[in-house]
Amino acid sequence: MIYEVRTYDLKPRALPEVEKRFEEVLSHRLKYSPLAAFFHTEIGPLNQIIQIWPYENMGERERIRGEAAQDPNWPPKTAEFIVNMESEIFIPYSFSPEIKPGKLGPVFEWRSYMVQPGAIPGVADRWGPAIEARTKLSPLVVCMHTEAGKLNKYVHIWGYESLSHRAEVRKEAVATGVWPPPGGGDTLISQENKIVIPASFSPLQ
Repeated sequence: MIYEVRTYDLKPRALPEVEKRFEEVLSHRLKYSPLAAFFHTEIGPLNQIIQIWPYENMGERERIRGEAAQDPNWPPKTAEFIVNMESEIFIPYSFSPEIKPGKLGPVFEWRSYMVQPGAIPGVADRWGPAIEARTKLSPLVVCMHTEAGKLNKYVHIWGYESLSHRAEVRKEAVATGVWPPPGGGDTLISQENKIVIPASFSPLQ
């Protein structure tokens, strides 16, 4: 399993129209493969949408994208609103759940960490034993590392009922020693986070 994460920066005030046009033609794209999630940013870099598309492997991705490109109804006509586009391929860690349709939010925290070369496997060693206790406090959507795009990067996405729920969970996790897992701080280069909200048509809510 791989996930393609497509991040688009939009012109200010374009978000409602972009999501509207995307939803209008999404059924045509879903003939070829499912959409895992569609978010827009609420806190962090604004005017941004994020699509997550699952594939079995790179070969399936190439085939499906080729087929979808022949569909006259895809992609949505949103080019006039897009400032920048980025695509990254992620591989989920073995301890990570699969992204499935359902309600885990409606508020999601998207955390991206850059680490030193060679440090990606160590994440699994530290997180694996600790993840069960942490997910009792709030659900992990996915934890995955890059295979193509910006390398030495991993992303973890957490679901919360609200921003206040996020604050409560993070406070409890630290106070009880459940989270973060010990070690690994010396391998971190940078950390970023953003709060994202699912579009009305996102399978993950």
